[in-house]
Amino acid sequence: MKAGFVLKPKNTLKIKDTFLKIKSIFEKKGIEVYLDSISAKAIGLLGIDFEQMCKKVDFIVALGGDGTLISVARRAYKFDKPILGINAGNLGFLTDINPDNIEDFLDDFLKGNYRIDERMVIEIEYKNKKLYAFNDVVVSKDIISSMINIQVDTNESFLNTYRGDGLIISTPTGSTAYNLSAGGPVVYPLTESFILTPICPHSLTQRPLVLPSNFILEVNIKEDMAKLILDGQEIYTLDDKIILKKAKKPARLIHRKERNYFEVLREKLHWGEGK
Repeated sequence: MKAGFVLKPKNTLKIKDTFLKIKSIFEKKGIEVYLDSISAKAIGLLGIDFEQMCKKVDFIVALGGDGTLISVARRAYKFDKPILGINAGNLGFLTDINPDNIEDFLDDFLKGNYRIDERMVIEIEYKNKKLYAFNDVVVSKDIISSMINIQVDTNESFLNTYRGDGLIISTPTGSTAYNLSAGGPVVYPLTESFILTPICPHSLTQRPLVLPSNFILEVNIKEDMAKLILDGQEIYTLDDKIILKKAKKPARLIHRKERNYFEVLREKLHWGEGK
């Protein structure tokens, strides 16, 4: 079995020590380890090109926080490889395996005692290119002092024109990210839907909306320029319409069999405290 690692880009000394410890555990269990070349360069080691790595390995390991895993899920989407998140970050909604218990997890993993969750991905068509988002698509104003007008149509009809600072179109996985901060709902991550949440809307009647994943959304801006932001990580200048639809394949995340999403919510959002 072969595993490809991508590391959190910050705190390189700490992440190097963590990676080397985990690498030795993987190899002890008979799993061959590859390291992405960008991650390798950051910690002074040799690595392999990311795309070549994705072709070689059976699964990919994101060692970092949720941001590292989200980046890997988007970049590796076309290779259809399952992704294991090991939490060397802070929040950990997605990366639920801690470095201290990786050996126990690998024992279960090699026995087939794990599960793979399939998470919806958004496909974006923009200027004859296909882009992908695992968490969310954000259309945002380009000038701080101005508002933006965003028209959204579905394959069924005209939906709305949003006027304000922008619009978040989130997957259920991304519902606990920017969407939640902007007042959007938490949606169970294994459902399939689009969550549309306006950012600081001019009218208080503009509320979050959840749509079925079989809808196709066309988003047009009424200004000359705007920003298209994918997962908070890739930024494009937006000067044409975009088409959003559910991607043909889901992203696949490896988790402990006993992982409970509602326990994660209670822990991370401090639900149920003070009883």
